[in-house]
Amino acid sequence: MKWSSKIGVFNGNVLVSKNNKILYNASFGFTDATKTNKLTTDYRFNIGSITKEFSAVALLQLQEQGKLQLDDTVSKFIPELPKWANEVTIRDLLQYTSGIPNVNWKKIKNDKDLFDGLKQIDTLDFKPGTKYDYNNNNIFLRHFIIERLTGMSYKLYVEKFIFEPCKMNTAIMTPFENEKNIAKGFNNDFVQDKTDLPITGGTYLSTVDLLQWTNCLHSKKMINAASLFEIGQQFKIEEMQSALGKAEYKDKNLIAHSHDGRAGNYEAILVSDIDEKITIILLGNNYNRKVFEISDAIIAILKNQKYSLPNNQNKK
Repeated sequence: MKWSSKIGVFNGNVLVSKNNKILYNASFGFTDATKTNKLTTDYRFNIGSITKEFSAVALLQLQEQGKLQLDDTVSKFIPELPKWANEVTIRDLLQYTSGIPNVNWKKIKNDKDLFDGLKQIDTLDFKPGTKYDYNNNNIFLRHFIIERLTGMSYKLYVEKFIFEPCKMNTAIMTPFENEKNIAKGFNNDFVQDKTDLPITGGTYLSTVDLLQWTNCLHSKKMINAASLFEIGQQFKIEEMQSALGKAEYKDKNLIAHSHDGRAGNYEAILVSDIDEKITIILLGNNYNRKVFEISDAIIAILKNQKYSLPNNQNKK
């Protein structure tokens, strides 16, 4: 980790856990582009696509309560959407097989714009369930369904039924204002990322918060074993993501779970070998495309295998 920081390929926080004990929890680099303040382990980072696990788990919680089935169509919950909503199922939203076109970000300023954008879609890109297209309209539609079913905002639902029971004590979801200990993304020219749009769903966590989440999820405190198997299913080809990123099972029991995320210059990776009781978390605010190499090296060290130090080639 010191090497990765020294050659400029990692600016962020790292946590390594084994046998339910934190072996290593450290910070490298700075809180923002000014390079004035050094990071501490209390800082929170945008975890990018890893946040999509929360909406998936929320939907499975609601299925366990008998409030929906994964084969229900979107129109059952949001009848005012166009006729394509009669074809798209919740399972399609979880596996990114809906055929819904991606968000037109040029027209988006808030949640209402996102919903209006869905209402303006007249045709799907392909027949639901036949192809894979990883895009954020699937995610936002999950949020809107959860809101319709529960009568509360998606943000409040996650705070109440995910963050609190998992003791993710400093986790926070956008939109928010004037929070302390938020790492700010910046590029290698020390230009800071633009401020988040006031859209619900972007999540800022500390490494300990994310560890709490993985422990909570893997121990089936959030959803049962059948649901945990369901959300790890993906469309046909292994490289395509499930709602858990990449999930591996043995006899329908989760044995490995990895997910990466990016938002602007934030980068995040979570790697769990559940059989070995190993979890590695890297959260950065200066994107350099090296978190995979670093996490691979840490895993090798933990397993007493040969490892390679990251290099600064292909650095963004």
